[in-house]
Amino acid sequence: MRRPHIRRVAIAVAVTTAATLPGPAFASAPNGPARAAASAPSPVAAARAAAFAHASATGVTSGDTLRAKDVMTDPDGKRHVRFVRTHQGLPLLGGDLVVHLGARGEYLGVTRAADHLVKPSTVEAELTPEQAVRKAEAATKGDASTATLVVDAREGAAALAYQVLVTDSGTTEAGGSSTVVVDARTGRIRSNTPNSEEFVSPALAAALRERGESVNPQTGIAAAAGPSGLTGVAAAGRYPATATGSGSSLFAGKVSLTTTRTARTSYVLKDPTRWNTETRDARGQELESFARGKAFTDGDNKWGNGTTSARTTAAVDAQYGITRTLDFYKKTFGRKGIKNNSAGARALVHFGNKVGNAFWDSYCGCMAYGDGDGRWFKKPLVVLDVTGHELTHGVVDATAALEPTRVDDDGNQYGEAGSLNESLADIFGSGVEFFANNPKNPPNYLVGEKLGLDQKFLRRLDRPSLDLLEEAVDYWSPAAYDTEVHAGSGISSHAFYLLAEGSGRKTVNGVTYDSPTYHGSRVTGIGRTKATAVFYRALTRYMVSTTDFHDARKATLKAAADMYGANSAEYKAVGKAWAAVNVTAANTPAARH
Repeated sequence: MRRPHIRRVAIAVAVTTAATLPGPAFASAPNGPARAAASAPSPVAAARAAAFAHASATGVTSGDTLRAKDVMTDPDGKRHVRFVRTHQGLPLLGGDLVVHLGARGEYLGVTRAADHLVKPSTVEAELTPEQAVRKAEAATKGDASTATLVVDAREGAAALAYQVLVTDSGTTEAGGSSTVVVDARTGRIRSNTPNSEEFVSPALAAALRERGESVNPQTGIAAAAGPSGLTGVAAAGRYPATATGSGSSLFAGKVSLTTTRTARTSYVLKDPTRWNTETRDARGQELESFARGKAFTDGDNKWGNGTTSARTTAAVDAQYGITRTLDFYKKTFGRKGIKNNSAGARALVHFGNKVGNAFWDSYCGCMAYGDGDGRWFKKPLVVLDVTGHELTHGVVDATAALEPTRVDDDGNQYGEAGSLNESLADIFGSGVEFFANNPKNPPNYLVGEKLGLDQKFLRRLDRPSLDLLEEAVDYWSPAAYDTEVHAGSGISSHAFYLLAEGSGRKTVNGVTYDSPTYHGSRVTGIGRTKATAVFYRALTRYMVSTTDFHDARKATLKAAADMYGANSAEYKAVGKAWAAVNVTAANTPAARH
């Protein structure tokens, strides 16, 4: 699950409303709330003005331009405006911030990524763009054409750099793309980040090879699909029209699929009730353009046969998983699509030749599923929690845009923000399973339990250290700052499980859990529904690209205070859950970003 590329700054404003539980008002900012204007400006304009008016808190300086990425509106009228920045016209990496406004538009506070001065010491590049391109190509074994000057503020100090998009990278899965940041003064590679979120990391693939273990998901041949419903056909046979078909999947059994009827006996695997969400066939090509995929069509609206002998079977699992994920986010949080912009999700199955992986590709803006490499990965990874996990990376990309601290030469990622990204994908991926509640794929707090691994799961939220493949950790320590992200994800995943279910032994849906705590403390859970709401609100309002575990503790405490009150049992439980994984106010490290 490699991190997406460092985000470009040309972003459209998406003003949206997300459902949360109403809670008490925010505390006033230290300098007191700003006086509401007689005629209220737009939330974006009000937040932008507040950012400059409170520059000592927000870090905004002269020469900065703020571009809104999204606006989240609470039921009580409060707004949270997420900005990315340019400095002297240059995109500012690590300069993102969220300005919090009251219902009258008054300034309430800020959450910011860079907590230092973002002005670079020089704005004169010593490298030429051509030299930066060559260095990026050498680092990735790929092809690049242009380099763009940026200010990189992610490493504790601001520096002038070039950002280079590299395609056909030899260091990414299936020759995908990477975004490389090259120091414009020294030529040092400041970051080299693949643009896709791979489910199988290089470290996991290496561990499986070392053990001689293959991933061979258990599938059952689904019952033959029953009669499909020809619903939604307009009068006089006008097309396109909405139709209800059926699919025989690899992992989820027989499922209902909403499709598009284009003629009397012609259907497309596109869901018009979910913003035209569609799955297409990559036909064995390594596509990073969804438009180049071949649409799946059918004559009777019955899709797949429950085995890999039909190309449509993997598409059934993919479309089913994607639509369940979209429904989870919409019905649970009011989120309309991955980017909350009422746009459908897209997927490509049969991606590449012998690709044993699945991933969210932010460059394509779609899911991609390989068919397996035939040796270590025997089948397409179109399992429900894999899809929920990967699409959640898209949600994170559209909100906090959490970044790893570094990526090594093999493509493994490190650092707390990247670990938190992986953890949130596991948390909400598990949430998708509970939402779908499919008896063929029973919901649980395990990730990848249907992959056929010897340890019976890939990761688990209750006691992450039981994952011996990725060597996940249960508790925070200073070493987490440079821990591989799948191993480090255990810290916040463990905190979430404790918040939801509590510590100790417990059986849920036939799976027995026994969650330990640091120093043996006892934690009482608040329930999965409330815990999930707290983490979602924290992600969308109070996390930014550099959020680490201690920042995440603060973010979830703020979210719990918003929804339930600062004196509530829920708020106290959040603090106890984080303390139980050794994340406390007392052991907060010195600022690093």
